[in-house]
Amino acid sequence: MKKNLSQTYKQKATIIKALAHPTRLWMVEQLETGERCVCEFVGAVDADFSTISKHLSILKQAGILEDEKRGKQVFYRLKVPCVLKFIGCIEAVMKNNAEEQVQLVN
Repeated sequence: MKKNLSQTYKQKATIIKALAHPTRLWMVEQLETGERCVCEFVGAVDADFSTISKHLSILKQAGILEDEKRGKQVFYRLKVPCVLKFIGCIEAVMKNNAEEQVQLVN
C-alpha cells in the first residue's frame, strides 16, 4: 500500500475507533438534537466527570465534536452532523443481520 493511501486509511480508522465505544456512540446520538453541557452527560451516564470528559475529548480529537467554554461549563456539539448517517448505516446492517437470522431459524 502506498504511503499516502495508508495514511488515509489510518485517519479513517482513527475516526471509526473514536466511535467504537457504547458511551461515545450514545453521546453522539444525544447531540443530534443540539449541544449539551458536560454536566448533562455526567447526570445521564453512570460515569464520573473525568471519564465523560475523556470520552468527549476522544470524539473531539477525531474531529467529530467541537466545544465551547462558557464560564465554568463546556458545551459540545457535532462538528460534522453527517456522522449520524454512518450510525444509521450501522443500524441498517444490524437490521439486515437480524432478518437473516430469522430466515435461518425458519
